Amino acid sequence: MAVENFANRFVCDLVAYEPGKPIDETARELGLRPEDIIKLASNENPLGPSPKAKEAMRLALEDAHIYPDGGGYRLRTAIAEKFGLGRENVILGNGSNEIIELLCHSFLHPQAELIAAEHAFVVYKLMATLFGAKYVKVADPGFVHDLDAMADAITPNTRLVFIANPNNPTGTMVGQEALDRFMDRLPEHAIAVFDEAYYEFLDDAPDTLKYVREGRNACVLRTCSKIHGLAALRVGYGLAPKGLADILQKARQPFNVNAIAQAGALAALTDDSHMEKTKAVNTEGLAFYHQAFRDRGLEFVPSVANFVLVKVGDGDGLFRKMLQRGIILRAMSSYMLPEWVRISVGTMEQNRRCMEVMDEVLSGAGI
Repeated sequence: MAVENFANRFVCDLVAYEPGKPIDETARELGLRPEDIIKLASNENPLGPSPKAKEAMRLALEDAHIYPDGGGYRLRTAIAEKFGLGRENVILGNGSNEIIELLCHSFLHPQAELIAAEHAFVVYKLMATLFGAKYVKVADPGFVHDLDAMADAITPNTRLVFIANPNNPTGTMVGQEALDRFMDRLPEHAIAVFDEAYYEFLDDAPDTLKYVREGRNACVLRTCSKIHGLAALRVGYGLAPKGLADILQKARQPFNVNAIAQAGALAALTDDSHMEKTKAVNTEGLAFYHQAFRDRGLEFVPSVANFVLVKVGDGDGLFRKMLQRGIILRAMSSYMLPEWVRISVGTMEQNRRCMEVMDEVLSGAGI
């Protein structure tokens, strides 16, 4: 008898998360040189890691034979001080994705509900399914979270409401007034989760940490993968009131963030110069793509993150044809957007090359 017959049904029914196609895999499959491939699929930092982080990680390698600080004392303290919170408010994760999983471990079960926007990060649905909970999808007109509708969707069974701000893959955000109005309606049995992986790219970011300081049912997620350029390390963090943070600490694995990652993240948090350069490159790149799409008459969603969602007719087709030419984009069929692709902002050289190839493909293939 097949082992699937004994496994949890909701695990077997899962469609596994598919990350952006790796450069090495593309090179092997297509016979291309890795250095000739441009990856604009995973919202990574085109400038690479913070120089301060690289030096800190080199030094940390000398002690790689020693287990990491399981409590993350230095990193949690630095994060807390940066945001005017206490160390007890900080939870470290193997990427902010792990904090999502810790929340689901702690609050989801087959009778519980998780609410998210229709075009929100696909991992929310995967996690709800993994824990046998009901996934409630709320329409997002214009690809923007409708927080009033999300508040209307809350029932006595709702435990988690995910608000990605800015949202992946749409690049849109909601402002302070809408957030405050939503929090005023949030019942005590539900937790608002503000997924802010792209927070540092914003010029006028709303203040969600005030809900943490006020002791509200809120958890704010941040990451070192994006503006800090440390995606390979998998280090993120959650900011929450002490009672909620204590619960999440109980759910995490011991030593869940390795020592090299902790050292790199600690240094990156202080590298303001690298963050400023990254943001400047991103601002220029966003403006370039927005104008390029306008010039070509392509429908797109104006973005405040480090990627742009654009409608091309056949997203999977464009992805395949550009992949053959060494440009890796992200097709959006897994988000029920088969006519769209998501393009991460790269360096200006990479951005221009991307549009050159896209022009060739769209004109030659009639997509």
